[in-house]
Amino acid sequence: MSDRERLVLTAIIELYIATGEPVASQAVSRFFENREGLSSATIRNVMANLADAGMLEQPHTSAGRVPTAAAFRYYVDRITQSGQLAAGAKGGAPNSLPQSSSLSEERRDQIERSFSGVSSTHEYLERTSQVLALLSSGLGVALAAATQAQVLEHIHFSRLTTGRVLAVLVTQAGAVQDRVLILDRELTHLELETAARYLNESFRGWAIERIRAEVARRMELERAAYHQMLEAVEELCRKGALSGDLSGPAIFVDGMANLVAGEVDRERLRQMLLALEAKQRLVELLTAYVDGRQQEVRVVVGLDQASPAMQDLVLIGAPARLGDANFGTVAVIAPTRIQYQEMIHAVRYIAKLSERILEIPTD
Repeated sequence: MSDRERLVLTAIIELYIATGEPVASQAVSRFFENREGLSSATIRNVMANLADAGMLEQPHTSAGRVPTAAAFRYYVDRITQSGQLAAGAKGGAPNSLPQSSSLSEERRDQIERSFSGVSSTHEYLERTSQVLALLSSGLGVALAAATQAQVLEHIHFSRLTTGRVLAVLVTQAGAVQDRVLILDRELTHLELETAARYLNESFRGWAIERIRAEVARRMELERAAYHQMLEAVEELCRKGALSGDLSGPAIFVDGMANLVAGEVDRERLRQMLLALEAKQRLVELLTAYVDGRQQEVRVVVGLDQASPAMQDLVLIGAPARLGDANFGTVAVIAPTRIQYQEMIHAVRYIAKLSERILEIPTD
């Protein structure tokens, strides 16, 4: 693309982002105010060339032009100054981004205030979906990593009847499982409280499978010192207190009304909402496009591989980490005329914020 075509295309995209209206050549001419030596006739010729190249389309014969998904992908690649492109939706490009941040101090303060009081990964992910929805006027999404669904946050035991105990297990992803345990011997209320306190104080932040193995190991090493308490813990674990189906990562979604307000085509809106309300589809989207092993923001313009109704949407996402471990994904799904630079930096800032506001679990 020539420098002249790049200038005109950038102007059209930024005008379209600002107004949401098709951009006419006169608007581009006013945008430059002759500073670039571009006459109206020259601009019309350049716009025709860009349309032939698939960068612009004309919704109506008498209207101006609007950028295509290919144009937005080119624009994102330019503003992120990255030459590395990976496979994206329908030729789209999840782009590797530089690590610098250009969020204003006011915006950073707003984000920091929004996360006040957050102390767990569950709270962080839930709050993230709300904050990103507010900042983007789109859909804020936060997905717990699959392993987070298997990490202990809290366990509680309640005696129901003779030989029957209710176990309530909460994971750090926010999944809650309750099951009734049928015990071989009666446990008192005090024994149940002691067992729960021991598990919560000793194993919060541990993987469920690892806890089961560690309880068995400690039974052998510490039986003499803690015989009665550990026997109660072992009995509860053996009967299934730390087992069950905890598969399926928790996902938090906020801001659906933002997309409803911005869509005028009722049938397309219905199809888009059907696609977005299927949470498994969102899980698949984030899993496919955001690599938890990396520390990069990803931008995918055009999500029509997931659903044709999502062709005019963009995904901006990043992994959230604690130390070397990935515990989730944070993302925005919004119309392609989003304020790209601000939202890219906001997603990156929030993803990195987890390392400051959350504690890394220790053994």
